Amino acid sequence: MRFLLLVPAVLVASLAPAADPTPVKLFNGKDLTGWKAKNPAKNQWQACAASWNEKDPGKLVGGIDNSPDGSGKVLAAISGGGSDLYTEAKFGDCLLEVEFMLPKGSNSGIYVMGEYEVQVLDSYGKPADKLGMGDLGALYSAAAPKVNAAKKPGEWQKFEIIFQAPKFENGKKTTNAKFRSVVLNGTTLHKDVEMKGATPGGLTGKEAPEGPLMLQGDHGPVAYRNLKVTRVEIK
Repeated sequence: MRFLLLVPAVLVASLAPAADPTPVKLFNGKDLTGWKAKNPAKNQWQACAASWNEKDPGKLVGGIDNSPDGSGKVLAAISGGGSDLYTEAKFGDCLLEVEFMLPKGSNSGIYVMGEYEVQVLDSYGKPADKLGMGDLGALYSAAAPKVNAAKKPGEWQKFEIIFQAPKFENGKKTTNAKFRSVVLNGTTLHKDVEMKGATPGGLTGKEAPEGPLMLQGDHGPVAYRNLKVTRVEIK
């Protein structure tokens, strides 16, 4: 039986419940359990408290979690320039929720299934008619955002993404992957954007029925939190 899934501000897609529709938390708030570095020798990711350095706005500051309930840790690449990081868990059709924080001028990316990039960039204040493939919320190599919903550097922002995985029969792709909806900070950036292939810089460069979530960590400083995947079946 099909049902309608609502995310803030937009009715995104018709979905059917997966065998287990419970949201999966990808970060345990304690350490990097469940994650692997694409380049272990350069891995700089850590579970720590993170904040924006207002005196040096292009940087983040890592720290000790002093919150009473131990909930202050995030997944952070404090200095950037290290390795991408991906989950051991794999998924196909899904609702993906991710919060992130960038310092001024920084650059990262969210690779759905490890292969399809949603651009993460400090695009605050850029006119909408100047937005391109490298700006915040772009589907790299496929579609630039038509609206600039970016918040200021140092503020936490949120993506809500409905993603339809590519389909295969006998090892041959029969249906391309598709971003059914991409919502940034409550504003819809994309609907029904088809991905004809994997985007550059992905985990393997190959498409598959399932894949991990990958966070780009070899560019600028970035922090992520509240990473959740809900498995669904898109009809």
